Amino acid sequence: MPVGWLSVLKVVPWGEVITNAPKVADGARRLWSAVKKTPATEPPEPATTEASNAAPSADAEAIAALQGQLGSAERAIVALQEQMLASSELIKALAEQNTELIRRVEAMRLRGRWLVGATVAIGVAAFAALGVALAP
Repeated sequence: MPVGWLSVLKVVPWGEVITNAPKVADGARRLWSAVKKTPATEPPEPATTEASNAAPSADAEAIAALQGQLGSAERAIVALQEQMLASSELIKALAEQNTELIRRVEAMRLRGRWLVGATVAIGVAAFAALGVALAP
């Protein structure tokens, strides 16, 4: 498994990822701000009609059915708005985590380069010291 991850990490264009990370985070913040400003609409209370002693007519039944459908549609809209708000919050959090991850990967890449340079310098110094010690 580690070989698979290593090959995947080698294929990733890290330069582009690092360059675009701030843009992704800014876009997520703008999305979050825009969604957060949008007020969730509350469904209005269904209109109550005074009951009459006479049996409701076909028109009244149709109106009642339409009002019920409208109420359920309004509840669905409110639920979708809540889901959109939660989704945009998740996107914002993921973008912030991505930015932090990219920052840390870049720091580790620089440390790796420094360690390779230090290892080469120590190796050269060790070979030089060994060459001096073995010289007649």
